[in-house]
Amino acid sequence: MHTMSTITLDDAQRAIAAKTKPLGSLGRLEDVAVRLAVLQQTLKPVVERTRVCVFAADHGVTDEGVSAYPRAVTAEMLRNFDRGGAAINVIARSSGADVDVIDVGVDCEDDLGRIQRSSRVRRGSRNMVTEPAMSNEDLDAALAVGADAARAARAEGVQALGLGEMGIGNTTAASALLSALSTHDAAATVGRGTGVDDAGLERKRLAVERALARHRERPRGARETLRCLSGLEIAAITGAALEGSRLGMAIIADGFISTVAVLAALHIAAEVSPACAADLARSLFFAHRSAERAHNLALDACGGFPDCDARPLLDLGMRLGEGSGAALALPILRAAAAVMREMATFASAEISAGERAPDHRE
Repeated sequence: MHTMSTITLDDAQRAIAAKTKPLGSLGRLEDVAVRLAVLQQTLKPVVERTRVCVFAADHGVTDEGVSAYPRAVTAEMLRNFDRGGAAINVIARSSGADVDVIDVGVDCEDDLGRIQRSSRVRRGSRNMVTEPAMSNEDLDAALAVGADAARAARAEGVQALGLGEMGIGNTTAASALLSALSTHDAAATVGRGTGVDDAGLERKRLAVERALARHRERPRGARETLRCLSGLEIAAITGAALEGSRLGMAIIADGFISTVAVLAALHIAAEVSPACAADLARSLFFAHRSAERAHNLALDACGGFPDCDARPLLDLGMRLGEGSGAALALPILRAAAAVMREMATFASAEISAGERAPDHRE
């Protein structure tokens, strides 16, 4: 990494333009390569060690009948992760990424297996319809779980960190949090999540509306909004994004829930200073456009922050969570870094560049 000089956006764009290809012919892969070069402050960026952190917790709001699955499924899925049989395990193996499953607040008593990091704050969040989802102490602890996971990843040489989640009821929490952080009401932010029927969708919308009404009079800072209207794993993702960015890693948000958690991180950073928000924004990549109806709204809200390129890298109609989209996107970052680092230039390959047309991409 360069220490004596600064790699600017112009430096990185000139470097990618000099490669043996027509200008702009690698499309958004060039944008990713440029961003990685600036993030790592080198024209030879490296994305070799990658990890997906999957934060898991249960939600008190499931008492409102907002999910097609019972709360017990969260613990059952963590056992599946432990056996290596879930989608995230399979996709991460194919992508060459580590998986770090972190129990932040699963509501069970028995052993969940060899979960790499068990950092349970409490057995599920409270019901946000009737009270704040977390106490101040719960929120601090959940943010710290995420920050600790990011620090552990960086200490082990991880350069790109994907952020995923598991938790029955968490699309309801994410919808409430998105509404509170944006101008969109529950009718716009609430979707079918795990696949609720029409009656379930109505219960979910009403739960979000009631939660928003209950907490509307509270202080509207981003941290307080996160405390009242999210969940332990969502807060952990927020903490991981803030700390991972500070440590210089590329941060890859997975789908709807992770994107809303990252949106909360952007708001928290902005309340510190515009520079803090810009630093976080420059480290963020968005893995895919999920089929959850409000994901586009969350992406647009993130994209409203300066320096935040919230265009998703993939659009595969997925809505699983678990960090599955992040695992699929990591090889794109790896390839982009390799292009910037290894691809010959016209000068080094002794190829005539000719009169190449300028790149008119927006």
